[in-house]
Amino acid sequence: MLVLVAPGQGAQTPGFLTPWLDLPGVEDRLRALSAAVDLDLVHYGTDADADEIRDTAVAQPLLVAAGLVSTAALGDISPGAVAGHSVGEITAAVLAGVLDDTAALTLVRKRGLAMAEAAAITRTGMSALLGGDPDTTVAHLEKLGLTPANVNGAGQIVAAGTLEQLAALEADKPEGVRRVVALKVAGAFHTRHMAPAVDTLAKAAQELTPADPRITYVSNKDGQAVVTGAEVLERLVGQVANPVRWDLCMETFKELGVTALLEVCPGGTLTGLAKRALPGVKTLALKTPDDLDAARELIAEHANA
Repeated sequence: MLVLVAPGQGAQTPGFLTPWLDLPGVEDRLRALSAAVDLDLVHYGTDADADEIRDTAVAQPLLVAAGLVSTAALGDISPGAVAGHSVGEITAAVLAGVLDDTAALTLVRKRGLAMAEAAAITRTGMSALLGGDPDTTVAHLEKLGLTPANVNGAGQIVAAGTLEQLAALEADKPEGVRRVVALKVAGAFHTRHMAPAVDTLAKAAQELTPADPRITYVSNKDGQAVVTGAEVLERLVGQVANPVRWDLCMETFKELGVTALLEVCPGGTLTGLAKRALPGVKTLALKTPDDLDAARELIAEHANA
């Protein structure tokens, strides 16, 4: 059984879409999506520097667009399930048939702007903690006033909070944690600091008409499969201020009988987690069009398994 997954913010790198524009139709599709949200996705995916694409209001629509064009390049596929990490959930909603491209880009553009505005209120950030016992780590973070914003499994938890709280964490790591790595994001996502964005996103969601998922849609709120489009949309709204439980998503993949996991562009982060947490499951990350042939082989072998 094949699971198709979409990465979240921080996966983008300067110029990562450049090779994809060589494929027929990709540039036209990106320009159409750019026009729909008044954001030059071609520029940001090719010529923009790291600081430009770190901007939350840019990064989020850029990531969703990248996931959509890279998946389209694979042709018709039938995964057993889809899921996304953080903003990748909006990509997954399109792949599951809940939203169309334009609705998804419109929603993610408003999401990015609202989260960027919320992040500007207080200087906040996120840091990944590698190693350690999850319960010990979470208790330590709470003692420092930090939120375990991403519980990713495979020995990784991402802490979020003010820059002062993160500095305290750097100086006082939880027992067993090997490293604390600051992430290239512009705020404390999936925490109370994002609460102002929830109301904005809720209003934006009222303008959409979601369809029920055609493919099993696994929510990163709790790793559960969601069966109605209305609930998918409701979760997309609330999830900006709630922790991502990717560990529970991977547990659900196991229960579903996953045999292969394919991560859409810009892939790498989620396949890395899966290699450690899902032993025996084949993984592949779509990074450039050079990965498409291998991806098609993986799909042919596992999509109907």
